[in-house]
Amino acid sequence: MSILGIDVGTKRIGVAVSDELNLMAHPVGTIAAEPKDSLLSRLEEIVKEKQAREIVVGMPVNMNGTRGPKAEQAAEFIAWLEQRLRLPVHSWDERLTTVQGTKMLIDRNFSRKERRGVIDSLAAQILLQSYLDNKRL
Repeated sequence: MSILGIDVGTKRIGVAVSDELNLMAHPVGTIAAEPKDSLLSRLEEIVKEKQAREIVVGMPVNMNGTRGPKAEQAAEFIAWLEQRLRLPVHSWDERLTTVQGTKMLIDRNFSRKERRGVIDSLAAQILLQSYLDNKRL
């Protein structure tokens, strides 16, 4: 059984999955955030295919630890997802995951256009890996 990691964006949703031992996170790809029906269908397919037992969604907490409007949107997404998929859905602090992912891609000489296609999935991988590492502590 695996764990899904989701990085929620307004245009794209990045998805990552853990291995069966929940040691390593791997990128799955991105899904269009709209329409919601298509998003839900694709997430249901991934949950079934990867035999996910829980989901971790990135919570965009401000640098000072407070929650702003984006965090409220993420909380609404979590509630919606939990109701639709009937799996435990946890929030996880995603501060700087996109920044970290962007730096990794720049270091590997990805162009701006190439980065746009993979950054959301990479951010999901980074946040899921952080969650998995924390669970082992």
